[in-house]
Order: sequence, then C-alpha cells, then structure tokens
Amino acid sequence: MTAPTPLSSLSSALADMAARTAPSVVSVHSHRSRATGFAWKPGLIVTADEALADEGAVEIGLADGSTAAATIAGRDHTTDIALLRVDAAVAPVKLAATVPPLGALSVVVATNRETPSAALGMVSTSGKSWRSLRGGDIDARIELDVRLRGSQQGGLALDASGEAFGMAVLRPRRVLVIPAATIERVAAQLEARGRIARGYLGLGLQPVRLDDGIGAMVMNVDKAGPSAAAGIRQGDVIVAVNDQKLSGVRALSRTLGPSSVGTVVDVAVRRGDEPASFKVTVGERPET
Repeated sequence: MTAPTPLSSLSSALADMAARTAPSVVSVHSHRSRATGFAWKPGLIVTADEALADEGAVEIGLADGSTAAATIAGRDHTTDIALLRVDAAVAPVKLAATVPPLGALSVVVATNRETPSAALGMVSTSGKSWRSLRGGDIDARIELDVRLRGSQQGGLALDASGEAFGMAVLRPRRVLVIPAATIERVAAQLEARGRIARGYLGLGLQPVRLDDGIGAMVMNVDKAGPSAAAGIRQGDVIVAVNDQKLSGVRALSRTLGPSSVGTVVDVAVRRGDEPASFKVTVGERPET
C-alpha cells in the first residue's frame, strides 16, 4: 500500500474540515440575491447584511436540499451582519475568538448554486481592530487571498485546525473576514433588540472650510433631539468636540457608535463671530 504523501494528507485534512462544517452552512435567498449563511444558535442564522435584499421574502436552503422560510431578526449595516430566524434544524457552529496569523491557510466553506462549496486561500492581512466606513467597530482586520463568488459571501472562514474564526464578506478587490468576536457581540444585540444602538446628536450638518481648519455648519436641528435641548441652533458652526478640532462631518458621525449613547460631549461652536460651548448628552438614533 502506497504511503500517503504530505500533499495527499493535506488534501484529506481539508476535505474533512469542509465535510464537518458543511451541515452548519445554508444558502440564503432574498429577492434576486443569493448568499450564504451559517447557524449561530438553534433557529438563528448569521449572514452578510450587504448580500441581503432590502425587501421581499427570505428563504434558506438546507444541506439536504429542502428549503425553509426565514424572517429578519435584525441587521447591522455598519458591521455587515444580519441575523435571521428560521424554524429548521441546522447544527450551530462554534466560533473561535482566535485571529489567524499572516500567511496562515484558510478554507472558506459556503454554498454555490445551492450546493456546499469550499475555497482555499491564505490570510493576507492580520491586524488590529478598526472602524468601517459606516461606523461599525470590527475587532480585527482580517483579509484573505481567495477568490469567492457572490453566492459564497457569508460563508465560514476556517483556520488550519478547522475552527471557524469569522464570516467571509466581499469588498472591491478583496475578501474581508468579520471576526468571531464581532459576530458574537453584534448578533447577541440583534437577537435581543433587533437593532444596534447608534449615537444621535439630532443635527443636519454641512462641511464648511474655515480659516483655521474645517467646520460643520448646522443646517437643521431636530427640535426633540439632544442638541436642541443643549441649546445648539441652526447656523451654528461646530469647530471642535471634546477639545478635538473637527476633521470632517463623516469623522464626527463615526464617533457616534453604540458606546457613545448616554455620554456627554463638549461641543464648541462659532455663533456668528462669537465662540460658544454646549454640553450635549448623546441620544440613541431613532429607527427610520
């Protein structure tokens, strides 16, 4: 009998990893969108929010070929995590809070054309926590050098030991992994509340250039919002928050994450030619 070669041993190990994980992976159909999801808890499926249609029915396809209707329990576009409820028996996967090192092998187990699929790649970036352009806090920066189809978005990223360390999502020219720590934190809030709390100042802002930097002109004020209660008016120009010069409207919005709700911020403005300062208690952004 021929002894197994290192390559055949690796191939068998990868195939075994994919086979063990595939029962926890489902296809997700919403309107004309096709993606992948995985069982986070019994009756709860995590998938990529960006791949989920904004309207219409949602259906999941199971490993045995059957389908089941699903409802949206909650979604967070800032971290690209959506949570679905489904009355179907899908084995939950155990997520590992580890972050694989640079150069480590990774297998993405997903679905493609309604059947399980697997793709082998390498960790091309492994770094610290970061904040998405939409203001979501991501616990680690993980990128994979792997090619995925759109229907494979939302699949599980496995490390060399077969542990699932996150969810693969597509971005222009790269594949990101939303790490397990972020999924656990956000999915738990979506399960409990159906949404993620975001900070709210109650202001409509327009960037303006000043002689000594950048400001944000207040174009409108929510009369029932926290800034109105603090005394900020239309026409004021915000120049600093907590003694930090304003670097832009988008940068200000990014500071209004879940942890900002209930905090008090010192907002420095120019009202005409006179400086003024207001203490604003950050509210919770109302649902739209």
